[in-house]
This record gives sequence, C-alpha cells and structure tokens, in this order.
Amino acid sequence: MNLRFPFIAAPLLVLAYGVIRILDGLDGSRGPGIAWTTGHLAFIAALVLFVPIFWRLRHMAGRTPPATVSAAAGTVGIAALVTQFAIDIVIGFMAADHDAMGPLFDQVQAVPGVQLAVYDAGPYLFYVAQLALIVHCALRKEVKAWTPVLVLVDLMLPMIDKDLIPVGAIFLLVSFWPLARREAPAARHALVHA
Repeated sequence: MNLRFPFIAAPLLVLAYGVIRILDGLDGSRGPGIAWTTGHLAFIAALVLFVPIFWRLRHMAGRTPPATVSAAAGTVGIAALVTQFAIDIVIGFMAADHDAMGPLFDQVQAVPGVQLAVYDAGPYLFYVAQLALIVHCALRKEVKAWTPVLVLVDLMLPMIDKDLIPVGAIFLLVSFWPLARREAPAARHALVHA
C-alpha cells in the first residue's frame, strides 16, 4: 500500500484545522458556523488517514506485540476523537450561537460513559500510541533518532496552547516527510513487480 499521501496529508490537515480554529476564534468565540464545521471536518479527515499510518508504523516496528497493541490502541483513540469531533459538528448545527452550544455539550457529556470514553481517556490513546509507535520504529532504526522528538513536540504544543496546533503540525510534517519519501520507492517497486 502506498502511504505517501497519508504521511503528508494527515499533518497538512491538522495544520488546516489549527489555522481554521485560530481564524474561528478571532471574533472572541469558536463555533458554530462554517469555520467550526470546516475545521472539524479537516481534523476528522486527518484522523482517518492516521489509521493506515498507525498500521504501517506497526509493520515498520516489526509487528511485535507492543507495536500491535500500540496500533490497536491508537485506532481506538482515533474512534474516540472522530466521535468527539462528530459531536462537535452536530452541536454546531443544532446551536443558534456559541452560548447555546454549552448546554448541548453538557447533555451529551452527561450520558453515562461518554465523558470517559470520548473526552477524558479515549482520545489520549491516539496520542500515546502515535509516540509509542514512532519510538518503536526509532529503536529498530526505521526512523531517525530525532523523529520521536519532533512527534513529542507536536503532541506537547497544543497542551501548552491550542493556538500552537499549526506549529505542532509542521513538526509532524517534518517528522513524517522521510516516511513519505520512503513509501514512494516501495510503491513503485510493488507496481513493477505486480
């Protein structure tokens, strides 16, 4: 499978989400509206692309049990984040304005298990798995030693300030660029020998 596209597109879509999020907040509040919806759709698209990325990283990490657990956990984390962002989009469509969104979020989060699975724990599986898989690959010398550092910076910047998401996405793009370049010859080789 040629993963050149996902390795480049996923960070670019995260970058788009981060920029749109900043633009959406210029009026003092975020959502609802076209920027809210567009930004969330961009992030969902990035998450979908992370599914094949995670399983390719598992392959690069030697298909070991820890790599398999990481890829599976990351996929569960992706499902949690997609659910969270889908809820955001639906609430954005339902709410007349930003103030009306709060009570709708409260209703959703009051459903038993939703807060834990979709907001408090589930999404972190995505981030932890991403770092774990890259570390596995670095230990096997499948990626450069600096790659986990760039991925870690990407993961930490939004915790400092969510407006740093675009900067983190650039770090992620730099860390994934060599992986995309690596996938291109593999895809050509597969076509030649098909």
